[in-house]
Amino acid sequence: MIHNFLHKLQLFNYKNIIENEFIFDKKINCLVGDNGVGKTNVLDTIYHLSIGKSYFKLKNDQIINNDSDFLLIEGDFECNEKKENIICSIKSGGKKVLKRNSKVYKKFSNHIGLIPVVMISPYDTDLINEGSLERRKFIDSIISQNDKSYLQDLIDYNKIIQNRNKLLKNSSYNTKSNLEMIDVYDDKIIELSDPIHEKRISFVKEFLPYFLEKYNDISSGKEDVSIYYKSDLNDKSIKEILKETLKKDFILQYTSAGIHKDDLILEIDNNPVKKFGSQGQQKSFIIALKLAQFEYLKVKTGISPILLMDDIFDKLDFIRVKNIVNLVNSSNFGQLFISDTDNDRIVKILESLNLSSKVFRL
Repeated sequence: MIHNFLHKLQLFNYKNIIENEFIFDKKINCLVGDNGVGKTNVLDTIYHLSIGKSYFKLKNDQIINNDSDFLLIEGDFECNEKKENIICSIKSGGKKVLKRNSKVYKKFSNHIGLIPVVMISPYDTDLINEGSLERRKFIDSIISQNDKSYLQDLIDYNKIIQNRNKLLKNSSYNTKSNLEMIDVYDDKIIELSDPIHEKRISFVKEFLPYFLEKYNDISSGKEDVSIYYKSDLNDKSIKEILKETLKKDFILQYTSAGIHKDDLILEIDNNPVKKFGSQGQQKSFIIALKLAQFEYLKVKTGISPILLMDDIFDKLDFIRVKNIVNLVNSSNFGQLFISDTDNDRIVKILESLNLSSKVFRL
């Protein structure tokens, strides 16, 4: 199994990070320190270089140090046994520039998939607590790291929906020219919807066994969990849906149905995990989703993704922490980054893993 890894990371003016250079171990790297010292930000820069954007949806100006008007992130990776230099630079008020081996990307989407990465963060509770958009992004981010055509179809689909919504917002149902333009948009939506829908169905079917296995391992089989794919297209064709909702869409001034409304239903013991899962169970649920993402990408790409674990052990009992560590140890993982505020816990984890490692105390 091939695994990518980050050898060297250099940072200039990235938020509150004081250190500007890190030389990492090929296996395990631990960032230890109090809250607010920049551990999460270091992990976010690694994600940023891998995917081309911040994991935390931060705008460009939000990640530049307050005392500066630019930032630069540079990473020396080994990908598919080849050396890759990735640079991300941003000027305050300007556009982001992403380079691979000194060559500027014309489209950031071309970078996705080169460096498979999985991030596990306390902010992932949004997967459970927020609306369907977060769960769609979860599905799309995984498939897109392995399927370029899916990513392009998704980009095209979202642009069409934006244009259709603009037309719905600024026109009336009774105007012939508006209806003709809607038909043009709908033809494209029909063309793109089925391939995206089919790939999402296939993904959930393949992903589910990984998730069930990971959750069972973390919880020692104490709870039954499930995920279901909910889509308007599960019951009707997109052509029927668009026809039935046309008048409603003009009234609402947006496209009310379609694959952009898809969702993942998350359950524990046949009940919504959002309402019936304890804090520990919800955290276990999210970690299982992310470790399943890791396994799925590893199998699909033939590359073991870089795994970023940001402060995930807090609020978990000792048994669940031990089970997670054993899971990681038994998996054919590549490079692992862990952040934690508890130095003693990190020491115990490293002792149990018994692999080459580095600890950075921030």
